Amino acid sequence: MSQPELFSVYQFFKDGSREEVRKHVSTEEAMKAAQHYTTCVTARMGITVRVIIVDMLDCIVFEWLIEHGVVFPEQLKENNSLPQN
Repeated sequence: MSQPELFSVYQFFKDGSREEVRKHVSTEEAMKAAQHYTTCVTARMGITVRVIIVDMLDCIVFEWLIEHGVVFPEQLKENNSLPQN
């Protein structure tokens, strides 16, 4: 039986530091975390400036930037929002 794909979520701050906010979680949990960290108080205040989700190979599968909103993947970039659960 194959292993399920797991993801990690990071938030980056305007001072250049970063925090791993989720490690090795499901797709659903990673997307919930991304939704939270792109809309929370620190994002609205400009303290959180970037949120990414990476797969088990450390490839970025989602990226949000404070200046641009969702920039990757393209299908989320078009409407600049995360899927609602």
